[in-house]
Amino acid sequence: MDIVWLMRQQLKSEPGQLGIGDGFPPVEWLEDNRLDKYSQKIVRTGLGTLFRYGSRFGYLPLRQHLVRKLASLGIESTPRQIVLTHGANQAMDILIRYFVRPGDTVLVDDPGYYPLFGKLKLQGASIVGVPRAPDGPDVSELERCMETLKPKLFFTQSVGHNPTGSDITPAKAHRVLQLAEKHQVIVVENDPLADFKPAAMARIATLDQLQRTIYLGSFSKSISAALRVGFIACHPDLASDLADVKMLIHVSSSEYCERTVDVILNEGYYMRHIARLRDRVERATDAAVKFFADLGARVFHTPEQTLYLWCALPGKDDSIELARELMARKIMMAPGSIFSVDPQQQSPWCRYNVGFVSDPRFISAATTVVGTRSKSSA
Repeated sequence: MDIVWLMRQQLKSEPGQLGIGDGFPPVEWLEDNRLDKYSQKIVRTGLGTLFRYGSRFGYLPLRQHLVRKLASLGIESTPRQIVLTHGANQAMDILIRYFVRPGDTVLVDDPGYYPLFGKLKLQGASIVGVPRAPDGPDVSELERCMETLKPKLFFTQSVGHNPTGSDITPAKAHRVLQLAEKHQVIVVENDPLADFKPAAMARIATLDQLQRTIYLGSFSKSISAALRVGFIACHPDLASDLADVKMLIHVSSSEYCERTVDVILNEGYYMRHIARLRDRVERATDAAVKFFADLGARVFHTPEQTLYLWCALPGKDDSIELARELMARKIMMAPGSIFSVDPQQQSPWCRYNVGFVSDPRFISAATTVVGTRSKSSA
């Protein structure tokens, strides 16, 4: 079980399988936002251009809308500072190609976003993990790494952190930015769950206004992963360079998908959809936290609303072993070691998607395996 294994599991759709470790919200949370009803509106936005490549920056009206979206987070920008991408993952690819050469040191959250680790390994980077605490990165370790290793980049997720579900505090965000400025490190702040959280939550890019930060966003979690629309927001000079890298790799992103997202965002229905989504996440978080408390599990962090909980079940010190045990019951886990820079290190932690924790199949399986362990220990 490694990075590629978990990515393969995320892309599978086997009958009867429960994705308790899935990275996306349940389909029923999103399916009320029907994509098929927007087709005619998309065509009316400009039929002729739908048969050609789009701008290297991406569809302008969507970038204009993102300027307003970023402003709601306290981040001032212009359309020339935004590059649309084929999801947040392509955004990471573009940044890694632009900044990282084989042997360069790159700092990441540990535990952190496992596909990022795979991308950096493919580029030949030296990956160094910064321990994640419930209130953000361990700033003492971050300072030591910046002083001694001279990294180019620090990839982090401030809000709704994957996999721990934690959020950075304003004090930690300030300190991270201070260290980045002192040591000339660029902070890449990934925020794919922005629509799940209040706009007022602390973000490093809000403090820095895209001078030393690069902000990544995505609509995969809140609208549809099938559309694959994400974006990079950064300094305008850098945005132009990144748009060129994007053009060399993929020529352009999908203007049809970008027009689809723009039409959806301009519908009054979208804000109601987000309100329902946040309500569902909050209720699911509360139910999941109560279940794990009753089970006697350790929970890393318990915010009011989070898509992920990072938990260790009692008596289960090896999450890989637990994952194998539950796979026999058609329950797909996300074992903690995969989210670590050192995947060989044993971990009791797993990432749990709150949208699936209340499923009777998981409740029965988790209660059974914990109960079995307790009896054998006795």
